[in-house]
Amino acid sequence: MWCGDGWTARVIKNEDDDGWAVAMIKDGEPEPALVGPWTMGRDKKNPKPLDGQAFSTLVKTASEFVRRHEQQLHATLHQSLEVDCRGARITVSLDIVADEDNPSALLSAHDEAGEQLAQVRVPPAFKLNRASATAWADRGFAKP
Repeated sequence: MWCGDGWTARVIKNEDDDGWAVAMIKDGEPEPALVGPWTMGRDKKNPKPLDGQAFSTLVKTASEFVRRHEQQLHATLHQSLEVDCRGARITVSLDIVADEDNPSALLSAHDEAGEQLAQVRVPPAFKLNRASATAWADRGFAKP
């Protein structure tokens, strides 16, 4: 086991086969952010010892994995696109608040200068696409 840079690397028995795995746990998190295969030692029974260089590589890999996951989650919860409406270019955005007890979403429209034209609450399952954004704008931003 190695700790540092906000991470803990722990070599564990791989439950899927006879080998070993390494779990990367971010400080303060209850579950590993990343679990991957780990190399067997020379005796082909025990894991290869974890060293500083391997730990640094694992921290870099796990950090990148977490960063990509966060970017994907942000992209899912905050969407926007541009549409033409009555000769003007508007940006329509959908911002989802992923609350387990009371999820919600806001649909908003802004003009080219960034001024808000409209904002309405919609179900979190609302599908934002070019057709739904254009239809909303064409209806004068009435609640979909």
